[in-house]
Amino acid sequence: MPEGAMRTRAGERRGFLSLGSFLSLSLPRLLGLFVLLALTTIKYSDPAPLERLRLALFDRYMIEKPRAAGPSPVVILDIDERSLAKFGQWPWSRALMARIVTEAGQAGAAAIGFDIVFPEPDRLSPPVLAKTLPSLTPDMAARLGGEPDTDVAFATAIAGARVVLGRSGLPNATPAGEGVDPHMPIAMIGGESLDLLPSYPGVLRNLPVLEKAAAGVGLFSILPEPDGIIRRVPLAFGIGGVVRPALAIELLRVATGGDALAIKRDSAGISGFIVGGTLIPTERDGRFWINFSRHDPARFIPVVDLIEGKVPAEQLRGRLVLVGSSAIGLQDLRPTPLDRAMPGVEIHAQVLETILSGTTLMRPHYALGAEILAGALLGLIMIVLVPRLGTLPVLALGAALAAVTWHAGRYLFDTRGLLFDVVYPLVAGICVFLTLVFANYWREERQKREIRAAFQHYLAPSLVERLVREPALLRLGGETRDLTVLFSDVRGFTAVAESYHDDPQALTALMNRLLSPLSDAIIRTGGTIDKYMGDAVMAFWNAPLDEPDHAGKAAFAALDMRQRLEALDAARAEEARAAGRAHLPLEIGIGINSGPCVVGNMGSEFRFDYTALGDTVNLASRLEELTAEFGVPIIVGAETARQIEGRFDLDALGDVRIRGRQEPERLFALKGVRPQPA
Repeated sequence: MPEGAMRTRAGERRGFLSLGSFLSLSLPRLLGLFVLLALTTIKYSDPAPLERLRLALFDRYMIEKPRAAGPSPVVILDIDERSLAKFGQWPWSRALMARIVTEAGQAGAAAIGFDIVFPEPDRLSPPVLAKTLPSLTPDMAARLGGEPDTDVAFATAIAGARVVLGRSGLPNATPAGEGVDPHMPIAMIGGESLDLLPSYPGVLRNLPVLEKAAAGVGLFSILPEPDGIIRRVPLAFGIGGVVRPALAIELLRVATGGDALAIKRDSAGISGFIVGGTLIPTERDGRFWINFSRHDPARFIPVVDLIEGKVPAEQLRGRLVLVGSSAIGLQDLRPTPLDRAMPGVEIHAQVLETILSGTTLMRPHYALGAEILAGALLGLIMIVLVPRLGTLPVLALGAALAAVTWHAGRYLFDTRGLLFDVVYPLVAGICVFLTLVFANYWREERQKREIRAAFQHYLAPSLVERLVREPALLRLGGETRDLTVLFSDVRGFTAVAESYHDDPQALTALMNRLLSPLSDAIIRTGGTIDKYMGDAVMAFWNAPLDEPDHAGKAAFAALDMRQRLEALDAARAEEARAAGRAHLPLEIGIGINSGPCVVGNMGSEFRFDYTALGDTVNLASRLEELTAEFGVPIIVGAETARQIEGRFDLDALGDVRIRGRQEPERLFALKGVRPQPA
């Protein structure tokens, strides 16, 4: 077949081949859909590894853009190393604690919260010392016993200011204690929320005398994430079947006038806490995302400076004051996204700053659904486009979509304070992409094995056996031999293909049905099928094994091909009549030429074919084209006619000038086998 015709027919068949490729990739697509479904199920169950990836992403957001630290509404009275050196080891006397409250209250603090619990009587109180110090005379014991109780003094100081005492959750149930916390009113909007809140079986309380004097009490317990890092804190807890507020939210309630704290619930869970008429959004279980700023020493005022009068009242006036410790020895340092050793009291300060600055972070209740949808969308894009566009274009498109997804998550965090997990959609898209690539690779490897096995159907059995015995034939290289070359092509293939426009699979079946008997005719005569070119076949004789009568074998094969085609066409005509459809007969043109060729393994070290090259091959292709012009099914060249003369019926077609050749070529029409005398 000439090169131009080959390109034309390849273009005509491209649509059918691409559709066939699309349908044949159903298995990779099914695998991709299975992986996507599995990932969706995993995402919904939210296993620990996926949660860690999500939290690591949110940490990266905070590290890259922490909350800007400006003038803070919160001040920390710090029990630091210098204060411990001045006033001695912890715990300090309650008289000193009373003085801290008094000094802060007189300076105009809006409210004072303790990140400390006082569960036992002051061991340094004079009445306690009178009973515990050894070797005291009765007179000295009586004098000490008559001194004021420091716990009472501390309670008096607490009653004189707006103070919130801290409590700590315990893993074991504890007695209810005195009182029922009447100063902690909590309203439920939309339904009871106790079942959603983190809970402790018990709680470590302060001395009753202290809690009765306080304006409020709140839990300072902090629940870390599975990796131990503090990112969220509960704003309330369930304690023994009762809802109790966290220290930060209770301090804010007291500072804003002491109105009731309200917990709002909707169909998705807890939507937020209402304090002073303002809704503070939370997770469905009441946990609050902290928008951390970097550690700021300006938040901290050493207690020793307050006691020694070195702190101007302006530093405390109108501010929320937290009393806690940054001292390493007191072991209240916690890991956060920005700091691996942040004092626990500073975490409570960051909670309050996040609320009061209006920079709250929120992971919406619909975030999970949006993330699953985004993952499904990216996965489906991969499933649809990888088989159509190929790996590299889709890889480029996937990289662009990944960049858009990543920056969209970053934009929502930076501008709206919304936390969306863009890691999952990216992981889903990548996993589906890799699945498709692997499935396609596996499928191609399987097809290659099948093709290798199928070569035995395209080559004469003698050639297959010789290749088994002589593997050296598979090396690159060629030799010059006299060959007879045959080209066969279907006439009017365009019209035939158009008749199968709506059923490309039937066209493929027809081509297989046609090429199989034609190929069998070639192989039975010892020919080697060089290649298939759509509906065209190229074959040759006398290589790789010697065949002295190669021209005669090719002529016999051509006539046999015609007979097999007639039998096939008769069967097709009967089938068309039975089905009530029009019958398009098949016609083939065959060109045969003999002469010297270079034959052997041609190509590269990576891929080669056993093929023939040379002018003899080109002329055989031209002869096949001329069969339509002369209206005969088989045309042979002069050298072929010379070799088979006397054994076959030949009609001379004259001397014909063939495109690409200077000298005319005498051509002959092959009619049949001449009967031989008995």
